Amino acid sequence: MALLTLLAVVTVAIIMQRSLFGVVVLFSIYSFLMASVMMVLDAVDVAMTEASVGAGVSTVIFLATLHLIKTTEMRQVNVKLAPMLLSVVTGGALIWGSMILPPFGRASNPIHQHVAPHYLENSIKETTVPNVVTSVLADYRGFDTLGETTVIFTAGIGVLLLLRGARRRGRNGEDRDAS
Repeated sequence: MALLTLLAVVTVAIIMQRSLFGVVVLFSIYSFLMASVMMVLDAVDVAMTEASVGAGVSTVIFLATLHLIKTTEMRQVNVKLAPMLLSVVTGGALIWGSMILPPFGRASNPIHQHVAPHYLENSIKETTVPNVVTSVLADYRGFDTLGETTVIFTAGIGVLLLLRGARRRGRNGEDRDAS
């Protein structure tokens, strides 16, 4: 509960922040907190990915982007209630929907009755990989993992191209080659 409370506090702080540098720092803190939540849930692979990509690489990319742009957000003149109302209704629906989920971690939950026993019993025979987690990620979910890797790679190439183009133009939008 302490981690979830800290996540909520950091989220509110991000919303209230007007300095983009402050948002990047708070975003990095949020990523580390999410990595901690994943560690508590025994999802070490997801926690390491969140810590390295969410808090590490993303923070460096955001800071590099801030180096190229202005770092202060303009003040909003009017407060729009429709997006706030939609967010509150969506959050309420998610909380209400999570109340009917089965208790976390029970062996009798439906998720543990179908594919998990099959993976545990047959992964070595079917994949010849001695580690069940590796066999699930690389063999059973190979196309899904390949898709995720492709998306991350494409996003990284896009960011590098954007940063390269911004560096060539300079800070004022003028071509360096033209002068």
